[in-house]
Amino acid sequence: MKKLIFAALAATTIFAALAPAEAAQGCGRGFHRGPYGHCRPNGGAAVAVGPLVIGTMYPGRGYWDGHRYWQHRERWHGGWRYR
Repeated sequence: MKKLIFAALAATTIFAALAPAEAAQGCGRGFHRGPYGHCRPNGGAAVAVGPLVIGTMYPGRGYWDGHRYWQHRERWHGGWRYR
């Protein structure tokens, strides 16, 4: 009986000590799930942009309005309207 308990304890310890395979939620090695569930590559080129200034046109992105980038802006009622 002692040998059976010892064998079960040893098998449990071995299986608990094994590191799980990194499947990254089904995306595979080197990928992870993005905010909408799509697979995206890990790492990549990070672009560092300094402090964002409201109303500034950033090439390749658009105008920053304080919340998101917009491609077009126009004068409207004494201010800016982003579209």
